[in-house]
Amino acid sequence: MPELVERIDVEASPERVWEVLTDWVGQGEWMVATDVETVGGPAQGVGGRLAARTGVPLPGGRHLGLLDTMVITKWDPPRLVEVQHTGRVIRGPGIFEIEPRGKHATFVWTERFYLPWGWFGVVLTPGWYAVRPFVRWGVRRSLRRFAAVAARSGGAAGR
Repeated sequence: MPELVERIDVEASPERVWEVLTDWVGQGEWMVATDVETVGGPAQGVGGRLAARTGVPLPGGRHLGLLDTMVITKWDPPRLVEVQHTGRVIRGPGIFEIEPRGKHATFVWTERFYLPWGWFGVVLTPGWYAVRPFVRWGVRRSLRRFAAVAARSGGAAGR
């Protein structure tokens, strides 16, 4: 199963990092070309549902593009939230870990992609190798933006 792991040191407390991370609607402030909405409630615990759309920006902050549906499968504030991607294209766990680092934190973002047909699908899916550099670039850029939002007071979660 293809896996992508990226991390960034954030000049903010683990609690602040958690606050910004789990402000799902506010993720559009830092996640590249993506807007997120909760589905059927606030999505602040196991069973919470999310829908993200990544693509071309539209007026009003929404995006036209790939729909990524998720359900929260682990919730351990302020350390860990795990989602299961349940869409047609994007499937597999997304893991967001917050590691204390003195008064600050390190944010670790892991994505495990379930491709069709298991390991056989990895070998037969050259598309992953073609898009991987773009996915990595987007995640890294999003993490840099995240760190900036979390480090300033009144960021996404302060709205």
